[in-house]
Amino acid sequence: MTQDELKAAVAQAAIEYVLAEVPQGALIGVGTGSTANYFIDALAAHKDRYRGAVASSEATRQRLEQHGIAVFDLNEVSELPVYVDGADEIDAGLHMIKGGGGALTREKIVAAVARTFVCIADASKQVEVMGRFPLPVEVIPMAREYVARELSQLGGKPVLRAGFITDNGNQILDVHGLQITAPKALEERINQIVGVVTNGLFALRPADVLLLGTPQGVQRFPG
Repeated sequence: MTQDELKAAVAQAAIEYVLAEVPQGALIGVGTGSTANYFIDALAAHKDRYRGAVASSEATRQRLEQHGIAVFDLNEVSELPVYVDGADEIDAGLHMIKGGGGALTREKIVAAVARTFVCIADASKQVEVMGRFPLPVEVIPMAREYVARELSQLGGKPVLRAGFITDNGNQILDVHGLQITAPKALEERINQIVGVVTNGLFALRPADVLLLGTPQGVQRFPG
């Protein structure tokens, strides 16, 4: 199976999860990225079953609206039963690196509100130790160089994501060369650096369910 076929398969598995676990009339949190796009496209066939969605980025909002799915502001929502999103890397503890598409802050906010976080990913995203994928860190622009120096002291090599501005008007430093053996501690440490909005480690709030696309079919963790 191609990577796109694997993404489509896990998106369909996520739809089946939502149909089984999420009551009619609920709102669904929806992530950002290529795998999440497959989920949005599949969700369109069931849009009359649910009240709408909360989007983790402007790109996701636009895609949902193109399908006629109502999009709600998170400030109007007290709780989401489920949040469905992809990952750039995920380990055995269901800790993730996210933010390759630049939506890490809004993704983390929506995930915090959701009762269940369902990660959908193809098998190439599963790793023993995270860090091969550069860790995104969203920063206030005036603090960029200070934050970069602090990240360098943690052993990483921060590189400005050139020509990119987040939906929040900030910049991203992609930190290369990390071996993330203690993801919760590193997430906390980076978030304590003044000028950091947040970083792309989802360890303090990991996924609850992983739907992993493999050539042998979609596997669910925990099983």
